[in-house]
Amino acid sequence: MNDDDKNIRAQLLALRTEIEALRAAAHDDQKPVGLDQQSVGRLSRMDSLQVQAMAQAEDSRRQIALKRITGALARLDEGEYGWCVKCGEAIAPARLAQDPATPFCIACAGA
Repeated sequence: MNDDDKNIRAQLLALRTEIEALRAAAHDDQKPVGLDQQSVGRLSRMDSLQVQAMAQAEDSRRQIALKRITGALARLDEGEYGWCVKCGEAIAPARLAQDPATPFCIACAGA
């Protein structure tokens, strides 16, 4: 493994660690909202439901990001990192710098 691969691996692992920490920190926001309107007013409960829905949506996006990172690490191990998984062409270095877990070149990402 060359230095570039080591740097990419370090970036991907750091990104994975950051996302996992964010998921753990947001865990409480996803808990079910109680129906007790004596302690919480109707509008406060609606606000809590909205916060819960947003937290669940964000967690779904984070899970997808973790899968993309896992895929990028696997491609790195197989020597396929930096190549589009759809067409096999090289992914532009600027695109990889922006998102090191991207599996597609710009042409296939837009298709």
